[in-house]
Amino acid sequence: MTGARAWLIRHGQSESNAGLPTHGPGAAPLTERGRAEAAGVAAAFGGPPALIVSSDFVRARETALPARRRFPEVPYEEWPVQEFTYLGQLHGPGTTNAQRRPYAEAYWDRSDPHHVAGEDGESFQNLIDRARDLLARLTVVMERGSVAVFTHGLFMRAVAWTLATGITEPGPDDMRAFRRFMDVFRTPNGSVIELRPQGPDLFQVLLGSAGHLVGGDEVPVPGGRPSYAD
Repeated sequence: MTGARAWLIRHGQSESNAGLPTHGPGAAPLTERGRAEAAGVAAAFGGPPALIVSSDFVRARETALPARRRFPEVPYEEWPVQEFTYLGQLHGPGTTNAQRRPYAEAYWDRSDPHHVAGEDGESFQNLIDRARDLLARLTVVMERGSVAVFTHGLFMRAVAWTLATGITEPGPDDMRAFRRFMDVFRTPNGSVIELRPQGPDLFQVLLGSAGHLVGGDEVPVPGGRPSYAD
């Protein structure tokens, strides 16, 4: 695992990010700008990773595609690294991010880590469980080398937060603390979090780093508005 790294890469701008109506949590495709961001990420790699991973959401798959085309010999897998889908059926067909925001605010105001909204939503505990699952998977596959994971903003923040705090079973106060963390830790489209293994079940986190992709030091990423619903 010496020298191996994991790069969590947020998808490029989606139609949902651009304020357009979408037809469910996973259906929004990339915009023209998002496709350009995906191409830029692929071009920035200094060499092929050992594995390319994506969520099964359209915008993540489309962001991973240029990297897959650049490195066709690299294995590709889809893992449960999709965005936090806490609104469930409240993320209705044909709704915009702005229309969903009142439901999102109500969810976070409730601060119940086990609450499931919209009948088929995902709880905050489920999100943290998925973040921990990713870390466990990475511990295994990084024996083969570095891994590029094309994923989503809130999920990336959940990974960073649970690593920083060590919290695996959050209570209401922890969920409120995560909300504050979410609002100040920004993950713009195309931004990167780098994970470097430091020992069993321990990773060093480089927030917002993109320097590894171009062979240099950390490169600042542009700012962006915090989002409750990616």
